[in-house]
Amino acid sequence: MAHSYLLEVGLEEMPAHVVTPSIQQLKTRVANYLTEERIDFEDIQAYSTPRRLALLISGLADKQPDVDESVKGPAKKIAQDADGNWTKAAIGFTRGQGATVDDIEFKEVKGVEYVYVEKHIQGKPVDEVLAGLNDVITAMNFPTLMRWGSFKLNFIRPIHWLVSLLDDQVVPFDILNVTAGRLTRGHRFLGHDVEIKSATDYVAALKDDFVIVDAAERKATIKDQIQAIVDQHNWVIDWDEELLEEVNNLVEWPTAFAGTFDQKYLELPEPVLITSMKDNQRFFCVRDHDGKLQPAFISVRNGNAVHLDNVIKGNERVLVPRLEDAKFFFDEDQKMTIDQYVDRLKNVSFHDQISSMYDKMARTKALANLLGQQLGLSDQELADLARAASIYKFDLTTQMVGEFAELQGIMGEIYAKRFGENEAVAAAVREHYMPISADGALPQTTVGAVLAIADKLDSIYSFFAVDMIPSGSNDPYALRRQAYGIVRMLADRKWHLNLLDFQASAKQAVEQATPALGLDYAKNADAVTDFFIDRLKQLFSLDHLRHDIIDAVTDTHVTDPAAIVEAAHVLDAHKDDADLKDQVEALTRVIRLAAKGNLSEDDVKVDPSLFENPSEGQLDQAVQALIDAKEGRSLDQQFSALLELEPVISLYFEENMIMDKDEAVKNNRLSLLTILADQTAAFGNLDQLIVK
Repeated sequence: MAHSYLLEVGLEEMPAHVVTPSIQQLKTRVANYLTEERIDFEDIQAYSTPRRLALLISGLADKQPDVDESVKGPAKKIAQDADGNWTKAAIGFTRGQGATVDDIEFKEVKGVEYVYVEKHIQGKPVDEVLAGLNDVITAMNFPTLMRWGSFKLNFIRPIHWLVSLLDDQVVPFDILNVTAGRLTRGHRFLGHDVEIKSATDYVAALKDDFVIVDAAERKATIKDQIQAIVDQHNWVIDWDEELLEEVNNLVEWPTAFAGTFDQKYLELPEPVLITSMKDNQRFFCVRDHDGKLQPAFISVRNGNAVHLDNVIKGNERVLVPRLEDAKFFFDEDQKMTIDQYVDRLKNVSFHDQISSMYDKMARTKALANLLGQQLGLSDQELADLARAASIYKFDLTTQMVGEFAELQGIMGEIYAKRFGENEAVAAAVREHYMPISADGALPQTTVGAVLAIADKLDSIYSFFAVDMIPSGSNDPYALRRQAYGIVRMLADRKWHLNLLDFQASAKQAVEQATPALGLDYAKNADAVTDFFIDRLKQLFSLDHLRHDIIDAVTDTHVTDPAAIVEAAHVLDAHKDDADLKDQVEALTRVIRLAAKGNLSEDDVKVDPSLFENPSEGQLDQAVQALIDAKEGRSLDQQFSALLELEPVISLYFEENMIMDKDEAVKNNRLSLLTILADQTAAFGNLDQLIVK
């Protein structure tokens, strides 16, 4: 018979941001526990509110299946003495298995006889297994923990009640001084204690007591209520999914409502107004159909519509001082100059082992200038870049960013424009933070992209210079994310930058521009390169490239991310070519023999007078034609041209012994192969490709 089981953990209100990951964790842990305990089940439905984490498990088996197990013991020579008597080792083994020496049989394993006993393990009933869920619950981990009373358990919030129902029967267990039963609690203000008669009654019983336990249903209810208000006022709403998720995890019985504020606050920049309402009050902003912000907001209360007018007035009243603060910060910030804000950065630490934020900007300016020149920026772009790099962190010392850290860069752009900076400089101040996440938007302007790369390179070089290199999961300064962002930007714009060479040049440029800063930019250069190669592998994995292609393009001396990305896409485009196997095998044979020859650069010389077979001249001509046409071809065309050499290469190997007894002939042939092998370097190590 299949059973249903309800587990509910009732808590003091949890922070909104931990509710969803906590219920996901509980679901995973319980599923793993049941699997480990050999209890079959069909499905687990997860329910959560700020005050509860609950699971409804359906299709539970009656019991664990019985198991017949053959248990291996000591070797026969240890289990019996010379006279064939059972030793203490044999007796102890059988006793531990609930058997006797009469149950022993011998089995041979790799030529050695061992003691075995056959065990029949009776499966435990499901309620006995479920009683062990207390350990599953107390083993949960959270970003922040607390204790309560005199108890030593660390948990996200104090546990106030537990529900554990197998169909309509309580499966009791204890956590601290709380015993699981069938009594849950309804809404904190509108509800009462609720007795759950059967596991499957849970959702309906709590809905009758003003709790929507299904997070998806609760979110849909919130969206429907908000949309109804929007439609009523002929507004438009930009759905902020992050805010919607937070609000959903703040309420058990949502009721949406609209409020208003004074029109004068619309003079604040939109990001300030939106952030102030979102961060402080969890309000949704609304617009008209022309996209203009309206002096109104939508919020969601945790309760019903009773006395809603009072709730609206209260929220409107609370919002005013928040907006007044924002207006004050905005007005006060404009009483100083950018140069004054920049000067304040001397007292803002980038990192206590590295430098101030002011010195970081100085390093980044030198890097940005070097990078801009290498990437071919125009004189105007270089001038804009120099100005942007001189000021781009200035907003960190403004009052607005001090209050709303998430507006850094955004306020920088707004203030830069108000202080008279041109559009390119102002945009770069904002864009230098981009991308702000692994899949975040990239800078749209050239100056912004170069500044973003330079700023992130400085962070990576600086932390590596003081041996603060990310290891394992430890990356407190988000260097992996920054390196990944650099790779994405270089690849997106097809900007070619040899990372190893650039780091050496960067060291020189920074030391010339800022001689007193004392950082060895070139320290751990190989580790920096490997760090970027790992980010390329991450990028390729997310693009679902084959592992052999990833291995091929990253097993190379090339340290140009854009070139490596392009090579990977070329190999991916050709992976299903009909003749690829023969073509790649021909090229890899060339590569291996060239590597075996190991000629120095000075020794690589092809002398046609030493050719003994027509195929040598044919291959020499084909290779020269390949090189001559290279400049006008795309990387894909270059690879196709290499593959088309297969018949010529195959004939060459048929007619010629590469390792000829004549040293001059051998080196001549190895020279030709070395030149050809060099043409494959742009595609990494083709020997890593799996071709079928």
